[in-house]
Amino acid sequence: MPDLRSGASLLPRGPRGMWRALRWSLQGLAITWKVESSFRLEVYLFVVLAPLALWLGQGGVQKALLLGCLLLVLAAELLNSAIEAVIERYGAEQHELAGRAKDMGSAAVFVLMLNVIATWALILGPRLLAR
Repeated sequence: MPDLRSGASLLPRGPRGMWRALRWSLQGLAITWKVESSFRLEVYLFVVLAPLALWLGQGGVQKALLLGCLLLVLAAELLNSAIEAVIERYGAEQHELAGRAKDMGSAAVFVLMLNVIATWALILGPRLLAR
């Protein structure tokens, strides 16, 4: 069966197209879970930290910030994995630009992890120091 995603007339429009897009997204999550240990670790951290965010956040904005920064790490890891997959598709030979792209993808995940630390520290730190 041909890959339906390649046809311009088959863009996800309407309810049927939205279901196809959802299926492709879930396939992307499943394959990333299967092949990327970093993604699995970050999901485990999300499973632990998300309930804490909902419990410790005071009000909707704090809860959204605490959860949102965690979701950004997962999104960046998905993109980083996509970059790495495309590079590997073209071969294992060393190339400066391929290495640069992989390093930049990894750096994006790292920066968003720093964002998690900063967000959680700025929101929860003053409460912990006040005790």
